[in-house]
Amino acid sequence: MRGAGEQPAGGPGGGDPARFRAEGFFLRDSNPDELGRRNRRPDELSELDKRIIEHLQEDGRRPFTQIASVLGVSEAAVRARTNRLVERGILQIVGVADPDKLGFQQALIGIRCQPGRLLEVAEALASMPEVDYVVVTAGRFDVLIETVVEDNEGLLHFLADRLQRIDGVRDAETFPYLRLVKQTYQFGTR
Repeated sequence: MRGAGEQPAGGPGGGDPARFRAEGFFLRDSNPDELGRRNRRPDELSELDKRIIEHLQEDGRRPFTQIASVLGVSEAAVRARTNRLVERGILQIVGVADPDKLGFQQALIGIRCQPGRLLEVAEALASMPEVDYVVVTAGRFDVLIETVVEDNEGLLHFLADRLQRIDGVRDAETFPYLRLVKQTYQFGTR
């Protein structure tokens, strides 16, 4: 039996809401406490939010009407929830191009920082237009970045004239991409 605030579930690849109702699976539209009040942390996602994200990970252009139909909710609910996920910075809907096929050179660069300068270096790197990915990490490097540049000359310019001039960078090791074998954005929501 469906409780208040529950909607029939459907998987990201599709699904018949009636089948899910018959099997007793439901998405909770909220997580109420014993008095029916919202009882979810502000950063916690509902099952409905997660299913919407999974649909959009599969196809960011999938119509809200199609998602709504599969999940058994209104198109307005899907649109409103998607907008909230975008506003909260949980979801981005973008067209992802392959830099290699556009003629760009990519490289992963491991950076070691001087003691006490880690976050300052990471912020400086994040502000650079050639850098599309910055992560603070543990292990052999303090920071890993990914760069996208025009060609090998652009990479050399970035390494010699930009990266090494950042205060707090101790040393770096560069790994130019020869071939990108896999990159996916369909990792689900757990």
